[in-house]
Amino acid sequence: MDQPHFDPRDPGYVARVRGSFAMQGAMGTLGASLADIAPGRVVIELPWAAGLSQQHGFLHAGMVATALDTACGYAGFTLMPEGAGVLTIEFKINLLAPAKGQRFRMVGQVVKPGRTITVTEGRAYAIDGGSEKLIATLGATLMTITGRDDVKN
Repeated sequence: MDQPHFDPRDPGYVARVRGSFAMQGAMGTLGASLADIAPGRVVIELPWAAGLSQQHGFLHAGMVATALDTACGYAGFTLMPEGAGVLTIEFKINLLAPAKGQRFRMVGQVVKPGRTITVTEGRAYAIDGGSEKLIATLGATLMTITGRDDVKN
C-alpha cells in the first residue's frame, strides 16, 4: 500500500489515538498493541492466542476483522479534529488465507479523508518466524462524529 502524505488537523493526534486505544476493551481482550501511528496510517499488532482461535487453530476471522477495522478506524481518526469521535459505518473484508502465525500485523491506511466521511483500506499479515503473509484486506467507511457526549475521544 502506498503511503500518501496527509496533514493532521490536530497536532496532538498521537496522544489522542493512544488514549482512545487504551479505552478499548476489545483490543485489550485481544492482547493488541499500537505498533505505529502516522497521519492517515495506524499499525496494530497482536499475538496468536488459543482463546482467539477457531476450531483449526487459526486466528478466528472475527478477530482479524475486529483488529483490522480498528486499525482503519484509528487511521482515519489521526486526521480528524480534536474533540471528534470516529465510528465505522461500513466495511467489507476479504479473507485471503488462513490466519496462521505467531503474530499478526494490521495496517490501516486512509485512502480519502473527508470532513464527515473517510474511506480507508486495511491489510492483515500473519507473521510466522521470519516470513510475513497477507491474509486479509478490508475496505472501511468511517464517519466523523462531533457534538455527541457519548461518542468523543
